Amino acid sequence: MKVKAYAKINIALDVIGKREDGYHLLRMIMQCIDLYDVVEIEKISSGIQLKCNKSYVPTDERNLAYKAAKLFKETYKIECGVCINLEKNIPVSAGLAGGSTDAAAVLKVMNKLFNINVSENELMELGLKLGADVPYCIVGGTALCEGIGEKLTKLKPFKDKILVLVKPPFGVSTKEVYKAFDLSKVVFHPKTEELISNIEKDNFQFVANNMKNLLENVTLGRHRVISVIKEDINDSGAIGSIMSGSGPTVFGFFDDMLKAQRCYENMKKKYVDVFITRTI
Repeated sequence: MKVKAYAKINIALDVIGKREDGYHLLRMIMQCIDLYDVVEIEKISSGIQLKCNKSYVPTDERNLAYKAAKLFKETYKIECGVCINLEKNIPVSAGLAGGSTDAAAVLKVMNKLFNINVSENELMELGLKLGADVPYCIVGGTALCEGIGEKLTKLKPFKDKILVLVKPPFGVSTKEVYKAFDLSKVVFHPKTEELISNIEKDNFQFVANNMKNLLENVTLGRHRVISVIKEDINDSGAIGSIMSGSGPTVFGFFDDMLKAQRCYENMKKKYVDVFITRTI
């Protein structure tokens, strides 16, 4: 059984507090985009096998897709094994939920493959044990995610919006970015409610102009190239640009495919991981 595991971007990422266990309390507007990994799973007699088209991606318990399969097997007492074939297209450690979306795909496919047929909510609870972005990746689309990522409210689809993504040639540790984040220094929070209301009205200009990610300053402070990428994207005619998640990927929204194409071509001269895609 084969499925597409879609990447996500953050239209807004707000940090509103911290729990006693150290986890940050978030309010995020998440959006799926048409950039995806392909996850294929088949039954085997026993164990978990993971194959990947990218040699630098671990194929053991360090991989979230592997962890998801193990968790699902243990939770629902499945004796049978699985072989997972992972075709990676989403860059790793990029702020695009590449690992989380693969894990979500594994949970969804195994749910069908073994006829367990648990509800979406139960799958989301299971996914939260793997990572804060996994519940959202199970649901997909346009959503407001709160708490540590487990409280989801589906929003009106913000689809068919053109964007260009640029990932500089390094990864970022989400854990390290949150560790360095200082909530007391935040002056302006994202306009989350206004953004939601303008997503409902499909007011593309407002949304693209008012995106905000509180983690941006942390990653930007360590990697000045993120500022340079944002400027380059904006100079190419983007309505607005922002870093996704904990970074380092930057994306810009465009109201015109020709401008987006020009931006893509310019950025491709400087960076390997450049994508032109749409919201879905």
